[in-house]
Order: sequence, then structure tokens, then C-alpha cells
Amino acid sequence: MISQEQPKPFISALGLDFGRKRIGVAGCDRTGLIATGITTIERTSFEQDVEQIRQIVNEREVQILVMGLPYSMDGSLGFQARQVQKFTTRLAKALKLPVEYIDERLTSFQAEQLLIAENRSPSRHKGLIDRKAAALILQQWLDVKRASSRSSVAAIEY
Repeated sequence: MISQEQPKPFISALGLDFGRKRIGVAGCDRTGLIATGITTIERTSFEQDVEQIRQIVNEREVQILVMGLPYSMDGSLGFQARQVQKFTTRLAKALKLPVEYIDERLTSFQAEQLLIAENRSPSRHKGLIDRKAAALILQQWLDVKRASSRSSVAAIEY
């Protein structure tokens, strides 16, 4: 008997690194394996921020938003994390999309280190840092999803 493989489900998620001045945006390939930075949105007003994100959501057929949540080093939610949650709640409602949060501690630092490794100045490439941080956030989410789907498949096989 020839077994037919089930087509892999298509994943379209948008990773967001929210900041006071900019929002880093990342997307993933259709297989959900690789996250890449797409753009950096210079924040102006909530309405304009939403409109720019909406365009990307429509172009990429986004199904879920993955928002970096800046926990404090002790694991608590500070002022900035509450600001992110407030913005995200409004954004999810405006776009009618579900949201998942990922702990984004140190993603901006990691993004800066990546720039330094590329011999680029972090102070001159703030937008690129935000974009890379968004990609790190989304990649972390994709990796967690893939690991949990593999472990549930392994559990079914036994």
C-alpha cells in the first residue's frame, strides 16, 4: 500500500517587536521554518501603525500575530510590558487576529550583537535592530511550535 503524505499546514505568522518609536516586523516562510525581518515601522499614531501592519497582514495572509513581551529580568511584567499588552490588545481587535506572546528578554541585545558581527554600527541601524529582534522573536515562537508538534507526533506513534 502506498501512503500519501499529508500536505504540511501552511503557517503565516507576523512577529512584532514593539517600541516607543518603532515596531520591528518579521515574517516567516510558508513552512514555518525560517523567520526573517520584513520592515521597521516608524510609529506615528495608533491608526497609522495599524494601517501599515494591516497592509502587511493582507499581503502575507497572516493568521496570527506573535508579539515580543519584555519581561523584567526577574520574570515580572513591568511598565513597558503593560504598554505592549495594551497596544497588542487594541491591535488584535483592530485586525481581528489572535496573538501569542513570546518572552523577548535580550532579543534587542542579540540583534545588536548580530549587527556588530556584521561590522555594522548599532547606533546607525536602529531600525535594522528592531527588524532583527522581531525575527528573533518569531523564530523562537516557530521553534517552540515545531518542537511541540514533534513531541505530540512522537507521543501518537508510541
